[in-house]
Amino acid sequence: MRVIVVGAGVLGTLHAWHAVERGHEVLHIEREAEARGASVRNFGQIWVSGRAGGEELATALRARELWEGIGARVPGIGFRATGSLSIVKNAAERAVAEAATRRPDAAARGYQLLDAEAARALNPALRGEFAGALWCERDAAVEPRVAQRALKEALLASGRYRYLGGREVREVLGERAVRDDHGAVHHGDSVVLCTGAWLGGLVRELAPALPVRRVRLQMMQTDPLGEPLTTSVADADSFRYYPAYASEALDAMAAAQAQTPTAAAHKMQLLMVQRADGGLTIGDTHAYETPFGFDVVEDPYAHLTGVVESIIGRPLPAVRRRWAGVYAQCTDTSRVVHREQVRDGVWLVTGPGGRGMTCAPAIAETTANDLGW
Repeated sequence: MRVIVVGAGVLGTLHAWHAVERGHEVLHIEREAEARGASVRNFGQIWVSGRAGGEELATALRARELWEGIGARVPGIGFRATGSLSIVKNAAERAVAEAATRRPDAAARGYQLLDAEAARALNPALRGEFAGALWCERDAAVEPRVAQRALKEALLASGRYRYLGGREVREVLGERAVRDDHGAVHHGDSVVLCTGAWLGGLVRELAPALPVRRVRLQMMQTDPLGEPLTTSVADADSFRYYPAYASEALDAMAAAQAQTPTAAAHKMQLLMVQRADGGLTIGDTHAYETPFGFDVVEDPYAHLTGVVESIIGRPLPAVRRRWAGVYAQCTDTSRVVHREQVRDGVWLVTGPGGRGMTCAPAIAETTANDLGW
């Protein structure tokens, strides 16, 4: 079988991976030389801890298993079984973490409520003042800026994979064929469009009622910390944004403890991961109303700096980079992804929201199974 995958972000790349793994030939088309969207502008977290139960958690856990296996074969993706600590600073926040440990699926996530001493034993870089942390053993990380590149190199070594960068697919022709902006027509037995947050043009023509929106976020990366940050780190504001933490305790925390004005205005939480070079990737904000601003604003970065410094108990290393990114999210946020047959043999897969890096291997595996690859 000849599979055409359009879009070389993490979702498209993992679709190509599964097709090659099953013995098929893949033509991979990307409008940029390499992916430049949300797939490289993220934390690189394999984030099981906050996922909703049911299908979403099952997808995340399966993806976590697949990422570990891929990481063993492709060390360049930088897979690390880091786990995560969600820091709590008072009784109300601790109650939310404790409620999470009573979920029926808490063991599957690897939840454990730790006091401050136990949290520091896991991550000695956390020298600030806090009351404890929710440990999630199943969380992990990869290197987002290089993961797709490393996967592409492994795919090229298979001899069944061809990559065409700098080609924008403009048209679907008849059944299972596409035309790019160089005028070339590519024929396949199956076509999968993984175009990320690019929802106009061809995507709008093929799926005019697409139930997917775009979300913008701001992030930053620092110089090396100078010591290992052995786990990913989140703050208690993350409890407000992830469905796994919904509980009466969360309602009580929200009623008693408002976010700071900056955090509320930008719908913020702290997520922090150490990169392979020792720097810290820190975020993030959420903006849903379009058109998005073309610039980044400083207040969220100042807020995040203060939160991080209160947790690590030292000044944050100098910020090296600041950026914004846009990802695609199903308007029904309980859905893991939007998968739609838009022509005979042509499928559109988009809208995983902030779950793209976490869930991509399992989403692509489901597509492969559904399409009979």
